[in-house]
Amino acid sequence: MMKKWLVASLLCITVSANAQKESPAVKYAAVITPQSMKDKLTILAGAEMEGRETGMPGEKKAAAFIEDHFRKIGLKPGNGESYKQLYPLYMDELDSKQLRVNGRNFEWDKDFSFPLQSSGDITLNEIVFAGYGIIDKTANRNDFDGIDVKGKLVVVLDGAPSDYKAPVVAAGTRAPNPLSSIGKMNAIRTMGAAGALVVTKDFPRKTPSQLKGRMGLTKSESTTFIMGTISEEVASALAGRTAKMSSADLANLQKGKYISEVKLLSTKKINELQSSNVIGIIEGTDKKDEYVFMTGHHDHLGKNGDVIYYGADDDGSGTVGVMQMAEAFAAAAKKGVKPRRTLVFMTVSGEEKGLLGSQYYSDHPIFPMDKTSVDLNTDMIGRVDTERKTGDTLNYIYVIGHDKLSSELPIINEAANKAHVNMTLDYKYDDPNDQNRIYFRSDHYNFAKKGVPILFFYDGMLKADYHRPTDTVEKINFELMEKRAKLVFHTAWEMANRDNMIKRDIPLPATAR
Repeated sequence: MMKKWLVASLLCITVSANAQKESPAVKYAAVITPQSMKDKLTILAGAEMEGRETGMPGEKKAAAFIEDHFRKIGLKPGNGESYKQLYPLYMDELDSKQLRVNGRNFEWDKDFSFPLQSSGDITLNEIVFAGYGIIDKTANRNDFDGIDVKGKLVVVLDGAPSDYKAPVVAAGTRAPNPLSSIGKMNAIRTMGAAGALVVTKDFPRKTPSQLKGRMGLTKSESTTFIMGTISEEVASALAGRTAKMSSADLANLQKGKYISEVKLLSTKKINELQSSNVIGIIEGTDKKDEYVFMTGHHDHLGKNGDVIYYGADDDGSGTVGVMQMAEAFAAAAKKGVKPRRTLVFMTVSGEEKGLLGSQYYSDHPIFPMDKTSVDLNTDMIGRVDTERKTGDTLNYIYVIGHDKLSSELPIINEAANKAHVNMTLDYKYDDPNDQNRIYFRSDHYNFAKKGVPILFFYDGMLKADYHRPTDTVEKINFELMEKRAKLVFHTAWEMANRDNMIKRDIPLPATAR
């Protein structure tokens, strides 16, 4: 009896050993734990990082934290001898602002405000009032009919009259709303006007207007067209009235020319900054000249005064996911279990400013794009979608890109999911009619534009604390975050070790960002 028990025990040990040998991914995935992720995220989304705004000291602290982690776990630098890919940034800042009507100076944020894309210095004595400034061919309405606006300052009212029915905008349309202030200003600009002012009730401002704005990889173009929003009191002065007119009186004001001397000054300066992507690699074996990327963005919105936008979920969670996957793969490599393809772990900055860091990388790739098998992007994997109405709110992940660029993407990802984590893979955001356009809104898209197959893993949290100071660490579900990171890890493991690169057999969607 004892002999049989020993034989059975030895058999179990042998089978267990063989199972581990056959599937080392399971062993090293165990490095990804809720506590290890919480430890990292508590630092990354802590007050010291000041919201990690691109190019600001907090974001640079975050980049240094990630670089230090990559170095400690044994990743090689991804950019020659450096873990960083530095890139230049240019940020607009409003420098001078003035509005004077008939000798009276008005106050910034009490009576007027200029957007950052406006600039110029003009003095005029002829103003054109054009009602609500609506042009709608379907309703046979043109508020500019019979009015010459060329070279003049045009004033229009915000919104639309109560009896006007706005046209239905098709789903997925990216054109600016013709009834918005910016939509009206841009339309007036195309008519050759010198400037456009929109009368709103949003004065005095409850929150200060932003003095710093657009950030880009190139300097913004200068313009001489001034646009802005003004109070009803300013509009009354422009109409030559000394007393403030009501909104109803302004709506009934006769369209056409009015004589008032107006001085508008809006100038901006361009600040030159620097930011970086952080890149660490684990070199592959027989296919080391092919690459599997795991990406997330470590920047967020920074601060507004003393209020910090912590960005725990967006995208502290995805960044920590990349860091933790790197640690798991590094642990395997140290034991001699190395990937066939080179693994690239990259956290980028500038996502919140328009995908700038990933755009810079895709335009200045360190590793050839035609040899980059796939990009697995994690942007927000730590929360539960507050709008999700299905029953599995604690066992799901939205997967975007599964039906684009490569037919092999869902096959590999779904197999990894079934074998290891068994979550619900929700493809809702791959619907061509998705009005949120999620496929175009994170860093994977800059890889997709270059033809690289991508999968984007996302929790769908578009409301609740999205882009608010309340996106904090204590609201993260770390057990769910662990499962999601392990799904990406197992998917990457398979993609790094299969015989062939991911096929590129489906065209990129025609609709662009």
